[in-house]
Amino acid sequence: MADQLINQVMWPLIYILCIVLPLVIAVAMFVYWERKVIGWMHVRMGPNKVGPGGVLQAFADVVKLLIKEVILPTKANRFLYFLAPLIALVPALAAWAVIPFSGKMVLSNANAGILYLLAMTSLGVYGIIIAGWASNSRYALLGAMRSAAQVISYELAMGLCLVCVMVLAGSLNLSEIVNAQAGGKGLFDWFWLPLLPIFVIYFVSGVAETNRLPFDMAEGESEIVAGFHVEYSGSAFAIFFLAEYANMILVSFLSAIFFLGGWLSPLQGWIPADAPGWISWLGAGSFIWLFIKAFVMSFFFLWFRATFPRYRYDQIMRLGWKVFIPIAIAWVFVAGLLKYYDLVSIGVGA
Repeated sequence: MADQLINQVMWPLIYILCIVLPLVIAVAMFVYWERKVIGWMHVRMGPNKVGPGGVLQAFADVVKLLIKEVILPTKANRFLYFLAPLIALVPALAAWAVIPFSGKMVLSNANAGILYLLAMTSLGVYGIIIAGWASNSRYALLGAMRSAAQVISYELAMGLCLVCVMVLAGSLNLSEIVNAQAGGKGLFDWFWLPLLPIFVIYFVSGVAETNRLPFDMAEGESEIVAGFHVEYSGSAFAIFFLAEYANMILVSFLSAIFFLGGWLSPLQGWIPADAPGWISWLGAGSFIWLFIKAFVMSFFFLWFRATFPRYRYDQIMRLGWKVFIPIAIAWVFVAGLLKYYDLVSIGVGA
């Protein structure tokens, strides 16, 4: 009985903690990196006082938020007000259950992994809507409504992009999607090449899905103060902050998995297996490659924020409905033709 309890409860909890705790630390480091990168791009110093090189600034901000008072607005719905941050955070963390870090490092190797991801990522918008409604604030409600329209619009484009990936890979399993990109031509076997427009659409839609610049209409400071979380402070605001950055990291990992070969090496097939020392490692698949690719993709989030001005709301809607969705629908047929006529080589394993 005790062994059964350990196998069914304790080990899954340990696995979950091994994902959640590094993710929370990664969010803190990502915030620090964002402030540094944008500082460099704007010819500023960025954080440089707390800890060596300012590396502890993000942790100091966490402590500050946790000890601040959470003020409940007058006539706000108390239950929904405190429930909304959890609804935003839990799906952002639960989605990591099906993310494969390597051929064997995955919490749940679900056959319907993409469906699970779509379900989890679409739940986060409910936290935003409920936060805006429960706060009893017109500004928060306006930000929530904007976010609902934006997220739904770009979720459609992202879903169609994943249909193209599924058509080529022939599977809903994320590990099998990565293995389908294995081959002897390295990075030229990955799906970014036959699905290049879809790759761009998916990542840009991910930027819009996470309400990041230049798509942060839900938090347009110049128009609606701070959007749906304008009435939140302290730890409740920190949870929204954590959910947003966890989603950014998730989109970066998913972009690497769906289009950049996941943990596969870009030099796979080019370096002989009997090559000496570290040279042979360059051609082997490893979770390190996945982290490198995700880091590069996450850098684009920061680059976009430092570079582009905020879109108007009508421009965001037009981009999603009149540009991304029609191209994605057309490329579903292109992907079908590529698959039917065997114009794309599908690998058999890493």
